[in-house]
Amino acid sequence: MDRELEAQFARKITQFRHDPLGFVHHAFPWKQGELAKSDGPRQWQRDVLRQIGQHLQNHATRYTPCQVAISSGHGIGKSALVSMLTLWGMCSPDCKVVLTAGTEVQLRSKLWPECAKWYRMAIHNHWFDFNASSMTSRDPRHTRTWRTDIIAWTETSTESFAGLHNQGRRILVIFDEASAIVDSIWETTEGALTDANTEILWLVCGNPTRNTGRFRECFGRLKHRWHGIQVDSRKVEGTNKAQLDSWVEDYGEDSDFCRVRVRGEFPRAGSSQLISSDVVAACRLYRTVNENAQLPKIMACDIARFGDDMTVIGIRQGRKFEIIGKYGGLDTVQVAERVIKFMEEHEPRATVIDADGIGGGVVDQVRYRGYTRDLYEFHGGQMARDPQLHYNQRAQVWCEMRNWLKDGAEIPDDPELAQDLCGLEYGFGAKGAIQLEKKEDMKRRGLASPDLGDCLAMSFAVQVAARQKPKSQLVYNYFPGSNPTAWMGS
Repeated sequence: MDRELEAQFARKITQFRHDPLGFVHHAFPWKQGELAKSDGPRQWQRDVLRQIGQHLQNHATRYTPCQVAISSGHGIGKSALVSMLTLWGMCSPDCKVVLTAGTEVQLRSKLWPECAKWYRMAIHNHWFDFNASSMTSRDPRHTRTWRTDIIAWTETSTESFAGLHNQGRRILVIFDEASAIVDSIWETTEGALTDANTEILWLVCGNPTRNTGRFRECFGRLKHRWHGIQVDSRKVEGTNKAQLDSWVEDYGEDSDFCRVRVRGEFPRAGSSQLISSDVVAACRLYRTVNENAQLPKIMACDIARFGDDMTVIGIRQGRKFEIIGKYGGLDTVQVAERVIKFMEEHEPRATVIDADGIGGGVVDQVRYRGYTRDLYEFHGGQMARDPQLHYNQRAQVWCEMRNWLKDGAEIPDDPELAQDLCGLEYGFGAKGAIQLEKKEDMKRRGLASPDLGDCLAMSFAVQVAARQKPKSQLVYNYFPGSNPTAWMGS
């Protein structure tokens, strides 16, 4: 493009400086290529873009921060909106854009690739270089001042968010999965956005997974400072209605799971994370339990159901848990052989096997070989001991495991186990019982099936008495589903 044509093109693009909706309609190839099925942004996206435009077009509000908070269910196109806004912001010379997300994985593997897709389609992409963690002006005079950067936050290092000044120009700060971003990052960002005569946009969005923190306050105590928008995924064009309806059917319309992932409403619980990272870290790294050898061993086996899942066998004795086997690709006979081997080697006082699905075949094989004593089936979907407290047995054993970890325990220094324990989310069912996220839904969030966590949790499905007599005179007492704290030796 020659110099005159480029100048005309630049004037055309920059006329949308205060009109993000007009820019989005003009800058992307709607009804073509990757956007062949779309004639423009979705309705809720149009509403947000229009609201930002109205704020900037009003001389009375242009130089006051435009703060927009979006709380929504899954699949509505939040990352697409972030990408559109980023590329619109960059149509203004020497604009600074900063993107962050709840986790570095979310930032680098989901949000930034989505931005890359929209960059490829943008009509003005020849102005910029798109790199691994930034998008910068190709004009060497503006490389440092006209740019977008992705920044992974840490609670102990907030300096990157303290230098967001861009006096007299434009700043965009975008938080994705904002519920997971700690208050200190919010506070540092807020303190930096004080430049006079500067166009400032602060957009925060995500699933409302926590009922405390600054994202929640955007819709509560601080709602007078924010344009708060709550989006029900079922009311958005292009979302997977069949999947959303199945969640409502499985979890209940008013469950916390559906409130967060479908309705875009905050949960009743303070946090959707069942077991905190601090608790797991303490058990994994800092504790060594001197255990009484007289305490009974309980062996648990979680059976793999899918190609990328693992069969896991572990033993818990009092306040210590160890993993003794991880396997992939084994059939039920092979798994049963390993269970029997460990039963003979470790002599557990109880063996618990996940009997749902193909796990039933393992139970049958073990019994067929004559190992019937002290063998227990676990069915996670069965009724809990107290249905008013726990939605089913799986919720019951995970909650008992959580209490065991909180009281101090020793677990392997295994990052997969730590991820399993910290990754599972929960909510409350319509009747107030604790309800765990399903494995399939964890996978949709990009997490693996929590096979190691389930193995440890299943060890709480039975209660056994500590050994009081010599081995030849042992009396075995098992109470499926009862409270394990009576024998833990604490």
